[in-house]
Amino acid sequence: MGRLRRGRPHYPSGVTVDLEARRAELLVLRDRIERAAHDVVEGDESAGELSSAAGDQHLADHAAELVDREVDSSLEENAEQIAHEIEVALGRIDEGTYGTCARCGKDIPEERIEAVPYAILCVDCKRLEERG
Repeated sequence: MGRLRRGRPHYPSGVTVDLEARRAELLVLRDRIERAAHDVVEGDESAGELSSAAGDQHLADHAAELVDREVDSSLEENAEQIAHEIEVALGRIDEGTYGTCARCGKDIPEERIEAVPYAILCVDCKRLEERG
């Protein structure tokens, strides 16, 4: 089982990836997610101010507002989870274990890392985790 080294690790396919470039990509992604989560929270707060000022809302409007708040809350939770996963991935870069499944220890395929750069589990282990 190959551990990834600083610099240019080797994936099973033999393709190399620059960890500093991957770190920069993860930092940019983390910043985008944090900004998006902040925008959701700001929008939610201003919507709350508007609805309390309205006073005489129609029941359907109130229901739509509740749905919007629930969606915003879910988006915020998802953003927080992804930001946490990015932090874990950044830590794994520092430890030299980025690209290795945290559960089974096998190399995470390059295609998965490209699709989900903050992935710390291979597809099989992620499926097991999601099933509970």
